[in-house]
Amino acid sequence: MKTVTGIIVAAGNSTRFGQGRNKNLFEVNEKPIIAYSIEVLNKSKKINDIILVIKPEEREYFEDIQKIIKLDKPIKYVNGGETRMESVYNALKETNSDIVIIHDGARPRIKEEYIDRCLEAMEEFKGATVAVKSKDTIKICDDNGVVIETTKRANTYLIQTPQCFNREILLDLHEKFKGDNEITDDCMVLEKGGYSIKVVEGDYTNIKVTTFDDLHLVEE
Repeated sequence: MKTVTGIIVAAGNSTRFGQGRNKNLFEVNEKPIIAYSIEVLNKSKKINDIILVIKPEEREYFEDIQKIIKLDKPIKYVNGGETRMESVYNALKETNSDIVIIHDGARPRIKEEYIDRCLEAMEEFKGATVAVKSKDTIKICDDNGVVIETTKRANTYLIQTPQCFNREILLDLHEKFKGDNEITDDCMVLEKGGYSIKVVEGDYTNIKVTTFDDLHLVEE
């Protein structure tokens, strides 16, 4: 059996959230946002251990949250970097697992079935991601806002997390493309390395809390 580490990224600045505080620490239904993701990864029988990527000055808050969750798996805290890419890279260096599952802490509606589907895809691919089909027509524009291409809606997906990867390949490519500011997620790291990514169907409830107004979307 291949070993699997679950990585939860929660070291962002939450600038668009606008409350002067890490959004992962805000409560939804009397539970911190980050707690939902920790619980699901902890419940999964496919995951061996968990890495939580945080700002070092916020560690005490996350340790307090950990105390209210009954964990069956070891959890390790890793300091985040200046960018999300740096944060993930820091976590990759702290595990020797065959596979890593990377999830945004600000997506509290994660389901265990997402993890299972991504891991199934890893039997054939080196990377997989949860995604949903776009409900709208997507236009590609140039730097001046002029449309240069229209995507085929049936083949256009909105990418979410969790995302699943061969750890060794992802680590090597992170080192190769270090400092590339055009990379926005780990799927793109593998794409730039010439690997195919398998899209796993998710659902539209798996939203990422970005602004304060998003909280009501995950409170139900």
